[in-house]
Amino acid sequence: MALVTVFDSHLVSKRLPSLRAFMLPVGAIHLCLAIATAFLAPLPVAVVSPAVGYAVFSSLIRVGAILILLDSLRREQVSTVIPVVYTYPVFVAIMAFAFLGERLQPLQWGAVCIVVVGAVLISVGRGPSRSDIARPRAVLLFVSSLLFAAADVTGKQALSDISSWNLFSVGAATMGASFVALGLRPYVVRSIRAMPDRRTALALLVGNEILAPAGIAMSYWALERGPVSLVSTLISSRPLFVVAFALLLSRIAPEFLFWSGGRRTVLLRIAATVLIVGGIAIIETH
Repeated sequence: MALVTVFDSHLVSKRLPSLRAFMLPVGAIHLCLAIATAFLAPLPVAVVSPAVGYAVFSSLIRVGAILILLDSLRREQVSTVIPVVYTYPVFVAIMAFAFLGERLQPLQWGAVCIVVVGAVLISVGRGPSRSDIARPRAVLLFVSSLLFAAADVTGKQALSDISSWNLFSVGAATMGASFVALGLRPYVVRSIRAMPDRRTALALLVGNEILAPAGIAMSYWALERGPVSLVSTLISSRPLFVVAFALLLSRIAPEFLFWSGGRRTVLLRIAATVLIVGGIAIIETH
């Protein structure tokens, strides 16, 4: 999924003429995946409607989080966006504290503070955006993080009665329909047709959308079999890989990603990312 994120950033910021131009083919691919998965792993006949409702609600929330994430990737550097968004296990822990009566130990509350410090460091040291006028506020990234947390919690609830493949098909259908509905515009189709390197860009996109469903399916499989807090913690290690890939690409292919900042900024990003992932690990293992 870290590779998927890096390629998403490249496609939305470097290859495709607009976010809607990215969403339209991605939505079409996910609709096809939804149909195939629903055929191969249909919903059980005796499944109760609340489980399907939770699955749809979880998928809608996740689509909202992904839209904020993609818009941020188009405008900001991937190495500063992803660490902030993937603080979401902190929100899972807080939701469990507020609504489920779970109690956090003093060390865990300290870890929450560590994560917040890391996120603040990333936010204040993220460097220039591609468009300072349209630069999204950092609060949007935290909204995306909160939505991802809610999507995992409600998705786990759905998995009590349906399988991970059922959740995958519902999620693919929801995302596919939403993306196609938002992206299917005459001017979007014209902009895709007018792309000078259309074949290369679409080939990269299709390749990336082969990787993405594999990562999503594995995360749902893990969510079905393990506690949501532990699974979300493992998934939230993604920023470490994203920052590593982005740093490597900034050296060997400087134009592949939008990247700025000197050595001091890079070290700050690495330190902040380690704080975030380390703090999340403390929260969920103590």
